[in-house]
Amino acid sequence: MHLLAPVLNFHNSKLFFSKTELSKILNCYAIGVSKGNWKDYAIFFGKKEVSFYMFKHSLANPDCTLTKVLKNKNNIFIYNLKVENKIKSKFNKIDDMLALLKRRNLKII
Repeated sequence: MHLLAPVLNFHNSKLFFSKTELSKILNCYAIGVSKGNWKDYAIFFGKKEVSFYMFKHSLANPDCTLTKVLKNKNNIFIYNLKVENKIKSKFNKIDDMLALLKRRNLKII
């Protein structure tokens, strides 16, 4: 029997959405699903950013991307909104970004 050696350089320092942020994002996503705008989603975790992708079809490019980026080590976060690979705006609060997304009432054709 062979034992696996522990990985010494493993760090779980990836950025993530908090529970409240993810809840707000999923509520917005649910509205888009009920209107027929989106059918699938994916989440990407990186060291300095985390992204939530919304897809019209499972095999297509993301129609909408919500990204949380760590700007520096003082825990300053910037939220980006991309719709059809065009950056719409940068926000300091996730509520402002989601309000814009809900207000525009995105209808992806």
